Amino acid sequence: MKKTSLHRYDMMLVTLLFKQFPYLLHSTNFPKEMDSLRTFLLLLIICITHLFTINAEVTPRESLATKGGFESDLIAQAYKVIQAFKKKVTYDPKNVTKTWVGKHICRDYKGFICAIRPDVNKTAVAGVNFNNNNFNGPNLTLSELIIGLKDLTFFHANSNNFTGTIPANISTLKYFFELDLSNNNFSGRFPYEVLRANKLVFLDLRFNTFLGVIPRQVFGLKLDLLFINNNNFKRRLPRNLGSTTSLYLTLANNHFIGGIPRSIGRAANTLREVLFLNNNLSSCLPYEIGLLNKSTVFDVGFNKLTGPMPHSFQCLKKIEFLNLAHNKFYNEVPEAVCRLPRLYKFTLSNNYFNKVGPQCRKLIKNGVLNVKNNCIFDLPNQRSQADCARFYSNLPSCPRPKTMTLVPCSNGNSDSELEASDLQGTTPSPAPAPRSYGALYPH
Repeated sequence: MKKTSLHRYDMMLVTLLFKQFPYLLHSTNFPKEMDSLRTFLLLLIICITHLFTINAEVTPRESLATKGGFESDLIAQAYKVIQAFKKKVTYDPKNVTKTWVGKHICRDYKGFICAIRPDVNKTAVAGVNFNNNNFNGPNLTLSELIIGLKDLTFFHANSNNFTGTIPANISTLKYFFELDLSNNNFSGRFPYEVLRANKLVFLDLRFNTFLGVIPRQVFGLKLDLLFINNNNFKRRLPRNLGSTTSLYLTLANNHFIGGIPRSIGRAANTLREVLFLNNNLSSCLPYEIGLLNKSTVFDVGFNKLTGPMPHSFQCLKKIEFLNLAHNKFYNEVPEAVCRLPRLYKFTLSNNYFNKVGPQCRKLIKNGVLNVKNNCIFDLPNQRSQADCARFYSNLPSCPRPKTMTLVPCSNGNSDSELEASDLQGTTPSPAPAPRSYGALYPH
């Protein structure tokens, strides 16, 4: 099907977004109720970039092609870069590179998206989408491609076989907002080079074999999304984890040790979903988690965490998916947590909890709460009494035991429960599927 040309109004809109987006994205002057505007603007500019791919007739201004027959001199420069990269791809099961022939990049080349670069009013390659192409080659690196395409806004390359490093001068890309290198063959230390791409709002490095420590600077990037799950990162999480601006944060399926930093409470105004599951985290949960009043997903399953469940969890008024399964938590499940108004899936299986109240029992009956394999002996499918006795004879202690009963959203800021009007009495409607769990799959 033939695509339409870019109209004058469309060009004005793209120009406005390109000029204003960096300012709007990082502005700290938004009202609190507009804190999702950054994500909306990112999605809008990416959609418009895709929408205005130049795949057919062009406007009169662009009909004045360069002497070489390209849409613009920027496209002519991109042509050389693409052809050089094409030689590196020796395995292309979808025959994508067979379309990289001729001078009509915007019309014919699969995986390359064009748009008007507003400051010079010329057509440029604005995006790369290599997702699921399964490209391979003996020296399939991407540095020359990313830096050679100087007008990129995004580079998506999920499920390929890229290796090597990220270019050190990636910060020179003026409009570069998204980098997805997930499910490739990158290895070695964390790619510190991405820290120089200070305009990024989307960073996806999952399903590679990066190892070692996570630099504290990564939590200082102004990101909306940070996926680094399914690598081989080790050591403790940086203390400044709570400095992240990410709405969606996945750290799952690595080898992190130690506790969750207390600074996590500083992410209260931004963090929506966070996955810590399947690491080697230990110690007790910090009560500051209860400050995450906008979070809908919190998952620390399959770790070595212990202690009572912090009473501050009753302040997670927007939580929908709460998973503490396969750890060593103990004592009573706080009734106030079971009354949270949006709680849809609450998983506490394979711990050492020993008591649940009436509201929690309602959630068990409704299939919301799973407490299998604990120490609640009047319920089915529990641990043996001998197993529980051994555990309770030598209870792990918490470094700040008094904070376990703090309730930061209550008037007294102490061991008191929220008002009944703030809590639920019935099972909520089905919650939408969380976005971050999709990051646990490579494609």
